Amino acid sequence: MLLEVKGLKASYGVVPALHSVDFHANAGECVGILGHNGMGKTTLLRAIMGFVKVTGGEVTFDGQSLKGKSIHARARMGMGLVPQGREIFPNLSVEQNLMVGISNENPAAVVQEILALFPRLERLLDRRGGALSGGEQQLLALARCLCARPRLMLLDEPTEGIQPSIIDEIGETLGKLTARGELTIVLVEQNLEFITRLAGRVYAITRGVLDAEIPRASLTDPRAVSEYMGFAA
Repeated sequence: MLLEVKGLKASYGVVPALHSVDFHANAGECVGILGHNGMGKTTLLRAIMGFVKVTGGEVTFDGQSLKGKSIHARARMGMGLVPQGREIFPNLSVEQNLMVGISNENPAAVVQEILALFPRLERLLDRRGGALSGGEQQLLALARCLCARPRLMLLDEPTEGIQPSIIDEIGETLGKLTARGELTIVLVEQNLEFITRLAGRVYAITRGVLDAEIPRASLTDPRAVSEYMGFAA
């Protein structure tokens, strides 16, 4: 088990946001968290990464408690967050954005390795990040995260506002990495087709509570999934 979340509670000031969340992710697995806006999906990822104050419960990564560990310490342990909105550096080139994620390796070699995963970015290396399309920015955000060699990627709404062809590229690339056991993913999504394609287990989150696992047979039925998420279809 690479990631274990037990009884996790988090809040923004005095406002509770997560209520005793429990789940785990094994090495090489993609676990999906499905939910509507405002239900706690992003808060869950940000609490695991250390951006949101945890008020109860525990998160362990590769057997080590994350209690008291800074965001940078978690990143050094092998955790990476690709946030909703991408948060690339708009005034830096694609190549410079990639370099930001590289620590103690040969930068040129790492960039070439990552470009092999995302060949669409190769012709864009000199272009400013802010000049890319939304889909290209999402590819860059994923590639930048992978430059740091994470073992765990926390991935927040990667298909939002993205054209179908790039969604397919993202799914294919991440699927290969998890299948080879090189990457574990916690995927937050609203795109039912994408999360079904990539995740081996999927949970619904409703008002800060992670509900029971959604049976895979139900994932092909939008009405059933809506009921799991507390909404009528």
